[in-house]
Amino acid sequence: MTTAPPDVVLDDIEARPGSTTSLLRTLIGLYLRPLGGRISSAALVRLAGDLGIPAARARTAITRLKKRGLLLAAPDAGYALNPAAVPMLERGDRRIFQVRAMRPHDEWLLVSATIPETRRDVRHQLRRRLQFIGAGAVSAGLWILPGHLADEVEQLLAELEARCYATLFHTRDPAPAEPLPDAVARWWDLDALRAEHDRFLTSLDHLDPAEPFAAYVRLIDSWRVLPYLDPGLPAALLPADWPGERSVAEFQRLSELLAASAAAHVRRVV
Repeated sequence: MTTAPPDVVLDDIEARPGSTTSLLRTLIGLYLRPLGGRISSAALVRLAGDLGIPAARARTAITRLKKRGLLLAAPDAGYALNPAAVPMLERGDRRIFQVRAMRPHDEWLLVSATIPETRRDVRHQLRRRLQFIGAGAVSAGLWILPGHLADEVEQLLAELEARCYATLFHTRDPAPAEPLPDAVARWWDLDALRAEHDRFLTSLDHLDPAEPFAAYVRLIDSWRVLPYLDPGLPAALLPADWPGERSVAEFQRLSELLAASAAAHVRRVV
C-alpha cells in the first residue's frame, strides 16, 4: 500500500548544513524546477557523487526525502518534484536570493496567538516555525517580525491551520519600557544569530571555485537557513560589529561567480 504525498511540504527546520540529506535537498531545490520537475535516478546519484556523496549514501538520503514528501517516484525509474513542495521552495527562493533588511521606519508585525490546550501540537509547531522564519519572542504567545514578512506569516498560519487562533498587528513605533535596541536583544538571541553568521563565513574557506557545481551547492546549503533565522533587523538596533552585511555581500559575490557554471554542469549531466 502506498502512502499519498502530503498536501503541504513545510520547510525542513531540522536541516543541518553540510549533511547528505541537506545537500541533496539543496540540490533538488535549486535544479529540479528548471529541469521540468523530473530527473533520472542515475543523474541524481551522479550529481550527488559530484558533491562527494557515495552512491549508497545518496540513495538512502533520496529515500528519506521521498518519505518527507519532497520527491515522488516517477514511472520512468526517476524522481519527480512533489507539487506540494513548490510553495515551500518558492518561499525559500525569496528568502535565499532576495535578502531584505529593515530600514529605520519600516513597519513591524506583531503576532498574538492563543491556542487551546487541546491543540498543544499546533502551539508547539507554531512557536518553532515562527522562530525559524525570524520572529522574536516578546512574551508567551506574542511574537514580533519585520513587516515585510507578513505574507510569509499568513502562509505559515494557513499551512498549520492556525489562522483562527492568531491576531496580527502592524506598527511603525513599538514602545517597550526599555530602549528599543535593548528590547531587540531580549526578543532575539543575537549571540546565536552571530554564531550562525560566523559559521557561514567560516564555511566559505572550504569552497573550491575550480569546482563550481560543488562550490555553489555547498554555498547555498550553508547559507539557506541563515536568512530565515536572521530577519534583517535595522542596523541601528544591532551591535556596531554585526556581521550580517558581510555575510550578505560574500554570499552575493560568490553566487554571481559560481551560479552559471554550476547550472551548466547540471545540464551536461542530465
